[in-house]
Amino acid sequence: MNSSIVKRFITCINVHDSDELYALMTDDHLFIDSQGNEICGNKKAKQVWEAYFQLFPDYDIGISEIYGFDNLIVAFGKAEGTYLHIKSEENENYWCLPIAIKAMVKDFKIQLWQVYADTKIPYVIINRKIS
Repeated sequence: MNSSIVKRFITCINVHDSDELYALMTDDHLFIDSQGNEICGNKKAKQVWEAYFQLFPDYDIGISEIYGFDNLIVAFGKAEGTYLHIKSEENENYWCLPIAIKAMVKDFKIQLWQVYADTKIPYVIINRKIS
């Protein structure tokens, strides 16, 4: 049951539905990104997701494995996107990388969403475009 809530959350991410993401988060939702930055609260997390979807309009998570232990769910797969959806012949703004997700479910909502990934490539792309 809890893994289906995580799968639904991922589906909402993939279709960039921030309203449904918000509905699936607990009020005290905690989002921890791959750099260890913490975003507390469902309202703030919704804003962060909306900003991320602006940076990577084709952002997508593909899950190949998912495991549940009571209210703890872990998922493994890949994340991919194109910075500002600007494509070139070299496809220099596109990235795809392995991802692991740790999620805690409480009362049929996501209380914790923690991402583990080596995000060096997306940061290099962003910094190259800013420079």
